[in-house]
Amino acid sequence: MTNEQKILHLHQRAGFGLSPEEWGQYKGKNIKQLLNNLFDIKKLRPIKTPLMDIPDEDAFAKANEKQKQELKKQAIKLTIQVNTDWVERMIKPDSSALVEKMAFFWHGHFACEPKFFHFATPYVNTIRNQALGNFKDLVMAISKDAAMIIYLNNQQNRKNKPNENYARELMELFTIGRGNYTENDIKEAAKAFTGWFTNRKTGEFEFKDRAHDFGSKTFMGQRGNFDGGDIIDIILSKKETAYFIAKKVYRFFVNEITINEKQVQELATVFFDSKYDIAKMMRYLFEADWFYADKNAGAKIKSPVELMVGMAKLIDLKTENEMGWLFPQRALGQILFKPPNVAGWPGGKTWIDNSTLMLRLNFAALLFDKAEVGFRLKDSPEAANRGAAMKKLEISANLDGLIKSFGKLSDDKMGEEMAAFLLPVPVKLDNPLFGQYVSAAKSPEDKVRAWALVLMSLPEFQLC
Repeated sequence: MTNEQKILHLHQRAGFGLSPEEWGQYKGKNIKQLLNNLFDIKKLRPIKTPLMDIPDEDAFAKANEKQKQELKKQAIKLTIQVNTDWVERMIKPDSSALVEKMAFFWHGHFACEPKFFHFATPYVNTIRNQALGNFKDLVMAISKDAAMIIYLNNQQNRKNKPNENYARELMELFTIGRGNYTENDIKEAAKAFTGWFTNRKTGEFEFKDRAHDFGSKTFMGQRGNFDGGDIIDIILSKKETAYFIAKKVYRFFVNEITINEKQVQELATVFFDSKYDIAKMMRYLFEADWFYADKNAGAKIKSPVELMVGMAKLIDLKTENEMGWLFPQRALGQILFKPPNVAGWPGGKTWIDNSTLMLRLNFAALLFDKAEVGFRLKDSPEAANRGAAMKKLEISANLDGLIKSFGKLSDDKMGEEMAAFLLPVPVKLDNPLFGQYVSAAKSPEDKVRAWALVLMSLPEFQLC
């Protein structure tokens, strides 16, 4: 990779890409300077919980059916506000694009669907605040998080009647991975997490000692009067945990097709030896020569959120109502705070299917022209119907940034420079259809628009 290609590759993986203005500022700098900027984390502005008078459980139980439905409608609407707030932080982050990208990664890793909007904000702020901190602190915070406690039924985990859901997923999906624990370890860990509850109204963690099993437990070959924190310590003492996380990081940030075990082991060693310092592992990753290998360019299919946020940065997308950012997520098959299950989104080729391929390829045209969109919503009941749902994208595009950056270039240079900026891999621009489409544009502004539309409609634009 050239230095400019490295800069673009870094910001696609460590963020959501660059705006034309950012590209103008960054393309003359070296990677070390830009890494210092990415890791120079300012104080995060938290995502705020929307205001609503939340009834306690008794009051909700006493409400009539109409009142309950109205409360649920309000809660859904406010959850959409939290979703929108986070998307806009991704587009224009307060402090660091890396924080929001890492939080997005942890959302897929600690996959959770907050059942109430006032649980969504603490959950997302936890993964944002701890995104580059210590993994132990992150696991502890998630284990005490209201959204996760409710989602994985730890509210029902009581002495003499343990619920094993959270203990199982903690090991299988969140920390050490399959093959490194036994069914008995799950049972004993579940006992350790008994009494780890939440206040449903406030979302605050509550330890109920009367519901906790204070008896001795045997876990991973050790015996003691363990609680949840002790279980986490024992899991993190195993090098297999560092490897499990490092491999998942590698698949997400480096290459989801070809896994280099030697490089994964390097990451795992850094992670384990640093006592699970996430920032140190990620800094090592982004400084490694192999991260910038040509084979890693374009080796990932953008997730729907990555595609949407990346396009928002490129062509300054603006929503026209509060549902603006939600509809593309629904249509493309990835809604923040609504993973398909606790394993998160599988990613890779699963993002591309008959219900999303044409929409993804035509997304730029739809945004440029504000066209009526005909397609089926992915994974929804409508997808089974023969008739396609017709919706209008309430999002507008502004190409001023691209025009300012590329509008003064000659016709030959314009396509070449824009392709290098917009696409992760080289493409041939001598396609007669490209030339015919661009030559029809008369002004420099129209030529930039034409090239942007052509390039953003290519399959290569779906990659990063």
